[in-house]
Amino acid sequence: MTIESVQFFADPCCPWTWNTSRWLVEVADQAGISIIWRTLSLAELNKDREVSEHFRPKLTCSRRMARVLEALRAEGRNDEMQAMFTAYGARVHHDDHEPVDDLITACANECRVDLAFTTAAINDESWDFAIAQSVAEAMELAGPDVGSPIIAAPELGRGFFGPIVSPPPTGADALALWKILAASFELPSFFELKRGRRDPVAFGPRP
Repeated sequence: MTIESVQFFADPCCPWTWNTSRWLVEVADQAGISIIWRTLSLAELNKDREVSEHFRPKLTCSRRMARVLEALRAEGRNDEMQAMFTAYGARVHHDDHEPVDDLITACANECRVDLAFTTAAINDESWDFAIAQSVAEAMELAGPDVGSPIIAAPELGRGFFGPIVSPPPTGADALALWKILAASFELPSFFELKRGRRDPVAFGPRP
């Protein structure tokens, strides 16, 4: 079966997720696939777990960003979801922007997403239900015991955590990795292949 689109469940505050997103955007045109952007809030996923004080502001901000993404998704604005995800990730991981609401509104300005729409979504807790539903859907497709990101092919009824890359591959290497992932989707009995990480995350160029 040829995979023509994938759903990408992700939290842009995660540096490893950011790398996966850069690879997936890089390879999408080469592989002829479209990306459907989804939220996978780490704040929601870890709501019943102890989170370090250092990481908590990032989770809080990314949940508020997820509200904006869900508001865009509700209106079918997938391209703007991608643009906002990219703008957010670039500021967080390349520019070390403080995780506050100004980060989100700066992304909205860059992506020409209406500021009134953005501000309303940031503060609208009703979007938290859609965020929780998206996390639950991601876990149904790829869980348990996984996190961000998840790449899923819902028509096949499954998804995979990762791939985790550092730095994100480009060109022929990016396509080679996609072929491995696409082949894995064809094998219902395949679950996990892992190599331990020893080094800190290494990013590619800032988009």
